[in-house]
Amino acid sequence: MIDSKVLIIDDEVEFASTLCQRLRLRGIETAEAHSGADGGAKIEEFKPDIIILDLKMPDMNGLDMLAEVKGRDPQVEVIMLTGHGSTASGIEAMEKGAFDYIMKPVDLGELLNKLEQADQKRSETQHDN
Repeated sequence: MIDSKVLIIDDEVEFASTLCQRLRLRGIETAEAHSGADGGAKIEEFKPDIIILDLKMPDMNGLDMLAEVKGRDPQVEVIMLTGHGSTASGIEAMEKGAFDYIMKPVDLGELLNKLEQADQKRSETQHDN
């Protein structure tokens, strides 16, 4: 069971909304934002534990957003969404502090597995502090 609050930041509204619904059906508290600016505001309001963050958005580069998130709260785990075979970008994101990355189109089972791993890492980190 995933106890973490999950924020999805992706400019593809239909994708983000559908993913949000599918996670809620599994008992995961989720929220969504559809731009970097909206995501920044939603982080303040929702206080997520895990963020699923699109690498490419019209108003903000996902790597810039990742740096902003980690600057605010290094404990927040970030799973990057990369498309168009951009494995190198996913690896770069991990070097900059992302928990992991996943390729679009997203396999829900794979994403749930990564969310469970990120949730487990967060709970272990909190117990250590």
